[in-house]
Amino acid sequence: MAARIVALACIVVMLRLSEAAVYKVGDSAGWTTIANVDYKLWASTKTFHIGDTVLFEYNPQFHNVMRVTHPMYRSCNTSKPISTFTTGNDSITLTNHGHHFFFCGVPGHCLAGQKLDLNVLLPASSTPLSEPPISSSSPPSSANTIPAAGVPGPSPSHAASLWSVATAQIVALVALLVSLAFTNFAS
Repeated sequence: MAARIVALACIVVMLRLSEAAVYKVGDSAGWTTIANVDYKLWASTKTFHIGDTVLFEYNPQFHNVMRVTHPMYRSCNTSKPISTFTTGNDSITLTNHGHHFFFCGVPGHCLAGQKLDLNVLLPASSTPLSEPPISSSSPPSSANTIPAAGVPGPSPSHAASLWSVATAQIVALVALLVSLAFTNFAS
């Protein structure tokens, strides 16, 4: 009985995760001011959903990522960010619908266009996930879940490749769990 429960739980997790996508912000250019990336245009070509992950890759000696409110985003105000990320490889899971506002807090970078407004669409036929409280600060981490504060378009091709790696790791983990559950059940 325990093995069936574990197997069922693993299947539910796999189905839930299979709907998510991973987007590298700025595609091959990443999070930068050097490549003159139009992050507004970049976001307009994507459709973001709850459970998707945005990956900010950048040189942490020259950039960071701040999650901010809409008024702070409009004015590039760095005084009280909701969260600050500084690893250079920040993976942020989008946990609710609405706008998520980010910019680089290095002086001049936001004004130069290193800012991003992601619009996460409300699921068409499901209930929204509960919204966790927003913390006033967040330690640097390579995996973060952040609630919100998409414009229709195709997913980038490299998002699929990033997703394939994550899916392969998850499938291996699920297979291991199911194998262990059935081994214990058979004993």
